[in-house]
Amino acid sequence: MKIISWNVNGINSCMKKGLLRFIEKENADIILLQEVKVSKEKINPELLNLKKYNSFWSFAKEKGYSGLAVYSKSKPLNVIKEFGKKGIDKEGRIIALEFDNFFLINVYFPHSNRELKRLKFKLMFNNAFEEFCKKLGNKKPLIIGGDFNVAHKEIDLRNPKQNTNNAGFTIKERNWFDKFLKNGYIDCFRNFTKEGGNYTWWTYRNNARARNIGWRIDYFLISKKLKRSIINCSILNKITGSDHCPISLEIK
Repeated sequence: MKIISWNVNGINSCMKKGLLRFIEKENADIILLQEVKVSKEKINPELLNLKKYNSFWSFAKEKGYSGLAVYSKSKPLNVIKEFGKKGIDKEGRIIALEFDNFFLINVYFPHSNRELKRLKFKLMFNNAFEEFCKKLGNKKPLIIGGDFNVAHKEIDLRNPKQNTNNAGFTIKERNWFDKFLKNGYIDCFRNFTKEGGNYTWWTYRNNARARNIGWRIDYFLISKKLKRSIINCSILNKITGSDHCPISLEIK
């Protein structure tokens, strides 16, 4: 089974840059998209009726903001789009699909913003997500994909010293990631690749992508029970269309 995750930073915009060609070429079993930035009324109709796929959407109440989509060749047993917390659920940041042997979670974590104005909200989201995963994980193993908006270790961004205490690299965000992994999850990419220089997001400024001045903030995490099932996890950094690139997980 191949799963793709990609923060498209506006799905209609990404579609103009080759999103459908990418989906057709990859022929993944499941595709997780974050930051679709669209309301149901504004979606290109082609995106609602992709051949071979069932689609599931979560929209933010604020138009043109956040939001998720999942395309799956197999129909899930159940779909969950909320934590049950009003202040968080309105932002369209979670879709969980239940299958026979696992739960698949598509997630888009909040950004802490400049001057860390949303750090408190992000930490609240983090805790709600952790609680949500514990609840589902008690039933079946989890496969989690998405934009976590945090570089976990210094190896996960080009300039760690210059970004200490900046959004996405604060000690509080990184400590939470540590704690979450200790609940029984594996960072799939790091299971295969130990060296640095592998990023999934680059600012549009200063030709950062061409110079590979980036951050690894997009992840696949899985329950340790599934570790032997992982075949490969890779960063598709040649694919353009967003300030993020897609990531791929192959699992038995």
